[in-house]
Amino acid sequence: MSDRHDTLLYLDGVSVSFDGFKAINDLSFVLVEGEMRAIIGPNGAGKTTMMDIITGKTRPDEGEVYFKGKIDLTAHDEADIATMGIGRKFQKPTVFESHTVEDNIALALAGDRRVFPTLFRTRTLVREGRITELLDKIRLTHLRSQSAANLSHGQKQWLEIGMLLAQNPKLLLVDEPVAGMTDAETEETARLLREIARDHSVVVVEHDMDFVRDLGVKVTCLHEGSVLSEGSLDHVSSDKRVIEVYLGR
Repeated sequence: MSDRHDTLLYLDGVSVSFDGFKAINDLSFVLVEGEMRAIIGPNGAGKTTMMDIITGKTRPDEGEVYFKGKIDLTAHDEADIATMGIGRKFQKPTVFESHTVEDNIALALAGDRRVFPTLFRTRTLVREGRITELLDKIRLTHLRSQSAANLSHGQKQWLEIGMLLAQNPKLLLVDEPVAGMTDAETEETARLLREIARDHSVVVVEHDMDFVRDLGVKVTCLHEGSVLSEGSLDHVSSDKRVIEVYLGR
């Protein structure tokens, strides 16, 4: 394991049980600043529980969980952790469907989820510039005045990623971003995440191996709550244990 002071995200010896079932079992995981990592593994491997622990939704029974080398995440709740610069995108997109694409970004920028105070606040040139920049990044500039309800599934995923970026997180946790997307949207999402990774650290949980290959990043395979294999996708996918428990199915 690295010295935790040199890391952005550091988990060591982390375990958690639910009703006697060990969802996470002596898990150790390190992410350095500026890194994008893909997490793979069979259903029930502990991928979602790991995300829950990092974001404060679940408290581990034992082990260390540190952010930026010195912040003990086990001592904070979900709301605290969200303000520290850890953003999480769940598999199902949650956008304000009754508002325009542009207003969704404006709401996220404000950090105030009470809708009306935000929408009626005078938009400064700086805010307008940031909204335009984010819409451009998430490929939705041409749809800025459209209702979010009219977006395709893939576009809603991009909008939610844009809403996360508006809060300027140091670390993005992205859960199965391409589930239900068209092939073209999947390819574009890989490009989008590679661009985002230039300025942010990113952890992507994903089942689509072609998409993971497209990301071109280090891969961690979880199984039964701990790391089974780690390295390049070629290294991990040729590991006999990974083939047996995951890829061979």
